[in-house]
Amino acid sequence: MQDLNRTSGAVRVGMIGLGSMGMPMARNLLAAGVARQVSVFGRSPDKLTPALEAGAERCDTPRALAAQSDVLITVLPDLPQLEVLIDGDDGLLAGLAGPLVLVICSTSSPEGVRALARRLDEQSKGQIRVLDAPLSGGTDGAEAGRLSIMVGGNDADLERARPVLETMGTPVLLGPLGAGEVAKACNQMVVAATMVALSEATVIAERAGLDVEKLLGCLGGGYAGGRFLESRKQRLIEKDYTPSGIARYMIKDLGFARDEAAQQQVTTPQLSTLLTLYKDLGARGLGELDLTVTQRYIAELDQKPGDRND
Repeated sequence: MQDLNRTSGAVRVGMIGLGSMGMPMARNLLAAGVARQVSVFGRSPDKLTPALEAGAERCDTPRALAAQSDVLITVLPDLPQLEVLIDGDDGLLAGLAGPLVLVICSTSSPEGVRALARRLDEQSKGQIRVLDAPLSGGTDGAEAGRLSIMVGGNDADLERARPVLETMGTPVLLGPLGAGEVAKACNQMVVAATMVALSEATVIAERAGLDVEKLLGCLGGGYAGGRFLESRKQRLIEKDYTPSGIARYMIKDLGFARDEAAQQQVTTPQLSTLLTLYKDLGARGLGELDLTVTQRYIAELDQKPGDRND
């Protein structure tokens, strides 16, 4: 099946959520030529222009998108943004014309994904199969087609979607439905902790008179190095907090990790600290900035309100 799809472009693909992650994913899919047709839907049609210029077809409703899709990929913030597109005369269910693999790339609750899959299975009489496939790698990974795609679900369903997902990164089946979301929760715990550690380190170093750029170069060459440091190094040096990976999303993501930890009866002292920190960061009005704004948050913790550089 996989080789057939690659050579004949047998699969019709639909995409919803062409933002900073979804748009480069769509462009990579179109460039690879593995799909017979790529269709896109968005509530802001002007934002679809790059995909349309690359060869995608625009659908005016979720219903029209479902009608011409065999694999439907959603790159939305969470499940509520997807659920509002499902029902009604113009919803996805109304356009269902045959078997459909729905690939949910949001970072969401594992149980929420399972509940949605059960509902869709019942309402579609088994025609909609769901994969949860959250992403890691950021916008640079999306642009390069090197995303880590953490998949939960049925192996046969993944094989149907695999040729599509492989144009965007490396899909790995981690277990039954919901396993991808558990993996992403674990990923976000590590990312959040690393971001806080880098932020604290750079603030300490700067106040001690060190050259932060040289420091991060040294860290990158040792055990503290890695792709995350490399991707955020220049932002930390320049104190560039323009949005890429939005900081407030970490509150949601760590909340899912906390819920899963509770379900598995795991005590997580660091996770509790991280969640408190990011909630406070959001309360201070920094949540819409890039995740690297954690550096600014740390730097301002010991400042009086009048000293803050807003």
